Amino acid sequence: MSDTYQRYRSAEPPVPAETITWNLYGAGTESIGRAGQPERFPVPRPGADQLLVRVDAVGMCFSDVKLIKQGSKHPKLYDRDLAREPTRLGHEVALTVVRVGSALRERYRPGMRLALQPDIYDEQGRSTAYGYTIPGGLTQYHLIGPEVLSVQGKSFVLPLEADLGYAETALTEPWACVEASYTQRRRLEPKAGGTMWIVGRPGDATPYRCTGRLAAPARFVLTDVPAGLAAEVEAQARSRGAAVVVRNGLAPQGYPDLRAQETGGTGFDDVIVLGPRSAQAVGAAAAIVARRGTFNVVGNAPLDGPVQIDMGRIHYDYIAYLGNPGPDAGASYGEARNRCELRAGGVALYVGAAGPMGQMHVQRALELRDGPATLVASDTNPVRLAAMMSGLAPLAEARGRTLLPVGPAEDLAAIVAKATRGRGADDVIVSVPIAEVMAQAATHMAVDGMLVFFAGVPNGTCGPLDLGKVYLHGAQYTGTSGSALPDQGVVIEKTVAHQLSPARSVGAVGGMEAAVEGVRAMLDGRFPGKILIFPQVTGFPLTGLDQLARTEPEVAARLGPGGVWTSAAEAALLDKYWAAP
Repeated sequence: MSDTYQRYRSAEPPVPAETITWNLYGAGTESIGRAGQPERFPVPRPGADQLLVRVDAVGMCFSDVKLIKQGSKHPKLYDRDLAREPTRLGHEVALTVVRVGSALRERYRPGMRLALQPDIYDEQGRSTAYGYTIPGGLTQYHLIGPEVLSVQGKSFVLPLEADLGYAETALTEPWACVEASYTQRRRLEPKAGGTMWIVGRPGDATPYRCTGRLAAPARFVLTDVPAGLAAEVEAQARSRGAAVVVRNGLAPQGYPDLRAQETGGTGFDDVIVLGPRSAQAVGAAAAIVARRGTFNVVGNAPLDGPVQIDMGRIHYDYIAYLGNPGPDAGASYGEARNRCELRAGGVALYVGAAGPMGQMHVQRALELRDGPATLVASDTNPVRLAAMMSGLAPLAEARGRTLLPVGPAEDLAAIVAKATRGRGADDVIVSVPIAEVMAQAATHMAVDGMLVFFAGVPNGTCGPLDLGKVYLHGAQYTGTSGSALPDQGVVIEKTVAHQLSPARSVGAVGGMEAAVEGVRAMLDGRFPGKILIFPQVTGFPLTGLDQLARTEPEVAARLGPGGVWTSAAEAALLDKYWAAP
């Protein structure tokens, strides 16, 4: 370890008088910085309840696109005037504590390294995310205080005891989003104290029942429910003091009014649809579920076609689509029937596999001890697909897995059919935020498969999905947005245990002046992996890892097998380009 790098890593890191900063003053990349350049500000001193942190690495994230395009109109900015009160991009960060406020000295110390979970909500339940409402990491030094360190009794920084690299640390956040995709985030039981709507079909004589699972709601609305089940629900409700409202004879066009009248417009916490036949009626019922609601379909016959489902709400609102063939409406609930992890030894299809986040999903599956045996990786960009194969094919071979690339000129349906002997993929993971692509991907899924919408489309974006697979065969339609502290903790644990290698995701690196170029490169999809900016590095242009041997041979010599980014490469980069105060 060189003297320069030792000083950088020291317990008393030196602090300059000024910090280089890229503030965001409005919509568009032209609003980052002033006249295309970063600004310099005095390094502030922390108050009693604040830390001064050094930003060591920042990952560029495609979720920033909405913020760049919308500026002050972004929903997490609440119409803030960015011209007067700017924010900063950069929510994937590695931090080092350099100065500690007097009230925090028992918990933090200079030299302590931190990861940060940006998905923060205040006491009113409003999103106050770091990198959005709270200015993020595209600066060399900044203050963090109670808005990050003490929110509803929680701190959103994770002290690092193990020796993770700076890129690895920053990448624990996007990797946490990937990990969260396979962690149960949906509510799988009726909501305690909520409102449940049970809607049947006139003339249906099926002997439905609800063994013990419907004890939670405080209010039931019944529409054309068969007499036996209606009597059972009413008896349970009376025993608990719950209310029952009967609204028979409703046509689908009346469902929005029912939502307004019975829920004040927020939607039903839980919906049970009994014996459905009409896809149009099922779609209308699904449209009036509340955020984080459950939609439980109970029936033993297929619908007359696919259902138009709001695919944005699967991703952003965590709607749980449950079901079973009947007659027990309660049998749909619980984790035993509703999986969220990849099927061990199965076939997984990745749509949008060669983008930075798609590659993370593929890599996770390859490194997963009980992961799929065969991975079909589809992407429309042959250059990025080739780069993905270059990086991950050796890992697949080492793990005894089959990794099949599928480019735009190939027949994806035929390849999936061959790989699965016509059954369809056990798991379909979609990292492309295009409704038509998402719906088409679902057609390649086995009848009892799992569909994961990792990329989000705006709420209200509907597409055709076969809900018959859910209630007749136990299929899963899931999606997640963001991550939580426990997800990031799992990623750190896996990284320390060498069960996960976040640094494999790095595609390009750059110094502080290259930050806006990094944003543009991310928007253009210029590199197959993640773009990492090192704010303490100055005078170093944005460079793909495959170009380092030509421009920075001493850094390239420290890359891992297959040209993978390493902590040793970071040390070489900082040793050459860090201008110590």
